[in-house]
Amino acid sequence: MATPVLTIVVPCYNEEEVLPETIFQLSGVLNSFIQDHLISNASTMLLVDDGSKDATWELIERFHASNTFVTGLKLARNAGHQSALLAGLMKAKSYSDCVVSIDADLQDDLQAIREFIVKFHEGYDVVYGVRQDRSADTFFKRATAQGFYKLMTSMGVKIHYNHADFRLMSRRTLDQLEKFQEVNLFLRGMVPLLGFPSTKVYYDRKERFAGESKYPFKKMLAFAFDGITSFSVTPIRFVTMMGFLLFALSVVAAVYAIIGKIMGANVTGWTSLILSVWFIGGIQLLAIGLIGEYIGKIYKEVKHRPLFVIEKELTTTEQELTKRPVQASSAGR
Repeated sequence: MATPVLTIVVPCYNEEEVLPETIFQLSGVLNSFIQDHLISNASTMLLVDDGSKDATWELIERFHASNTFVTGLKLARNAGHQSALLAGLMKAKSYSDCVVSIDADLQDDLQAIREFIVKFHEGYDVVYGVRQDRSADTFFKRATAQGFYKLMTSMGVKIHYNHADFRLMSRRTLDQLEKFQEVNLFLRGMVPLLGFPSTKVYYDRKERFAGESKYPFKKMLAFAFDGITSFSVTPIRFVTMMGFLLFALSVVAAVYAIIGKIMGANVTGWTSLILSVWFIGGIQLLAIGLIGEYIGKIYKEVKHRPLFVIEKELTTTEQELTKRPVQASSAGR
């Protein structure tokens, strides 16, 4: 098997603090893989600037001028992590045999990519990077993450436990992924639907090298809710079942009230009545809001607006690739 062309896709949003080190380390990783004849000399990294407000794009341009491993894609606006990642994947698949996606914060183990490539050579189309454990997380983050994965699984969504977006995909996998015309993206749920041969590589997640997380609790909560409503109608069915249950309880309450009236029992006070009204009203508002969420997703889908708009692109020519020196890399700095 000929050495495959690998592209490492890195979505970036306001990552100026960590980006120089990310480029330095990824350049070293690519260089070592080329030296070991695991990948082609034409392999690169693709840094996708997701509408950053800091100097992220300026850094990408600067490193592109001095480092032939660095290519770039600038989105015209902040499209969101999943859309930026998809933009990079779709751009990279046209000239790559396999693509690895990884975040810019250096929390994922770069050495695990070597195992990704080995598994690709063994014939796997998808290799999932899976965390060994979450002992480094806070109790709250660990509990909510585990609860999310268990909830998704219980709803019938095929999702890999403790896997985010650190994975390898082959070109044919990406060709099929491109056929998914969804606006509401949840890639970690979409990729398993493809059904190609896959395996897992376990690794230990590190602390963020620099900067702040771009996924605070509010965004994580919204992302989790998007994942649930994009892949399952179970919440709607749950509301329906609750409606049936409340209807049954109301029938029982009505029979009880009629019997009490016939037997001359005292009329119950306003407290129980007002609590019942509030409870039923709250359930109704919850149901309407949930239905509205699904309708909103349908609204987004039927408009078929583009997920991202590419403003600029930085590529490495074949002539530059042939002149690329392969050595112990300090090219990223």
